[in-house]
Amino acid sequence: MGSEPPSSPQVVEDGGEEDEEELSGGEEADFRSSSGRGSLLTRRGITLRVLLKDGLVEPGDGVLAIHYLGKNFVGDLLNDGKIRWVETGQIFNSPSAWATHCKRLVNPAKKSGCGWASVRYRGQKLVQYKTTWLHKYQPSADMSLVSEEDDDEDEEEGKAALQADEKNKNTKPGLHGLFSFSLLFSSMLFSSPLSEVGNVHPHYVTDVMVSRRTDRERIPVRYCTLGTRDAARDPHTLVELSAFSAINRFQPFNVAVSSNVLLLMDFHCHVTTSEVVGYLGGRWDTNTQLLTVLRAFPCRTRLADRDSASAVEEEICQNLFMRGLSLVGWYHSHPRGPALPSLQDIDSQMDHQLRLQGSNNGFQPCLGIICGPYYHGNQGVASTITPFWVVPPPEQRPNDYGIPVAVEVTYVQDNFLTSDVLNEMMLLVDYYRAAPDLVQFNQYWCPDTTMMDKIKGSLSCHAPKDQTYSQILEHVYSQLSNTH
Repeated sequence: MGSEPPSSPQVVEDGGEEDEEELSGGEEADFRSSSGRGSLLTRRGITLRVLLKDGLVEPGDGVLAIHYLGKNFVGDLLNDGKIRWVETGQIFNSPSAWATHCKRLVNPAKKSGCGWASVRYRGQKLVQYKTTWLHKYQPSADMSLVSEEDDDEDEEEGKAALQADEKNKNTKPGLHGLFSFSLLFSSMLFSSPLSEVGNVHPHYVTDVMVSRRTDRERIPVRYCTLGTRDAARDPHTLVELSAFSAINRFQPFNVAVSSNVLLLMDFHCHVTTSEVVGYLGGRWDTNTQLLTVLRAFPCRTRLADRDSASAVEEEICQNLFMRGLSLVGWYHSHPRGPALPSLQDIDSQMDHQLRLQGSNNGFQPCLGIICGPYYHGNQGVASTITPFWVVPPPEQRPNDYGIPVAVEVTYVQDNFLTSDVLNEMMLLVDYYRAAPDLVQFNQYWCPDTTMMDKIKGSLSCHAPKDQTYSQILEHVYSQLSNTH
């Protein structure tokens, strides 16, 4: 891997307040030639180019990093002192430009990046290299020239990131950390809809078996009781959703979901006692700020099966491309529990939001949906379906969890059940036909309702306008009955 920028990179110059203090290459040369080593070079003149020229740092791939609100960003230091963000290939003129850009992705309210205190070179803050330069070449310089840039907030962010890393090392990943969302990563690289499917390199799911949960009740907690992140806290702790209005926010986008999406997703969650996951395809209209969810793509693979995961995600990627759709979110199930996000779900959702909205320097929402098919706290036989989003914690509390909020959705009734949906349902039947975690539909969900009655009643809530769908679904139900 080389350290030269690509042939036609996208250069980002906006770095907030701090960027105004950094000299251009020409100004830097003039300043240094006139002042020499004997004169003080203020912090305006100490740039990455200066540090490179004097050998305090060296260009290299992945040598720069930012830790902010629990998120990690990696950058390459180029020969000319510019920074290339590894994730997207964008080129930034200065540490503050890169830091501001990355921090605004996580927290749009962020005004500046405090780049020299936020960006680390091989684990050490860049501001410390400024101090080293002054000690070496201008020992009489006032150290306040560089120390004023340091920031307690960034120190706390670094500690939070290290704590999160330790937590990940010591905790087995649950269901929602296992799927890598390679499609979300690819959507950062290519414009929507995905147009370069052949270049997608899926990351494999980790080789960890997920044990089936018992029916023990998991009591949700209120977000306000969580406080600062705690590595000892159970990552499966469920959290009640807040309303946007409760945190003095407006929902930043509108959502419309097709009834066929709900029907297929609900069917997928009903056929197995294990947790499932899938993708959501649709379109994002920047003019109307409307996210339309048009298709569900169930993942037919075991979470520990790294061999098939790649092929399944590649197939979904191809389907998205062929239909002119973009990846707009994901869904998963809590088979016997409340359809509320766990702490692990909250962190996963934050990651996915960050990846999608970083695709083209613009905002694009990523919708999360949780389906609870067999929770006895549901009203009647219908599954509880919960669309949610995560708001970053307040900037003054960077070590807190993200805030899970309920998303208001408009459900659009489709005219008829499409052949695509019917085909996906039959593929799911075939996939789970001989599986030990297939739901026994002849057994009873409650004293007067069988599992078959349960799934039929729940799916009827997503009925298309054309009532002949019920006759079509009878064929699917008969296939489920024949699996026993």
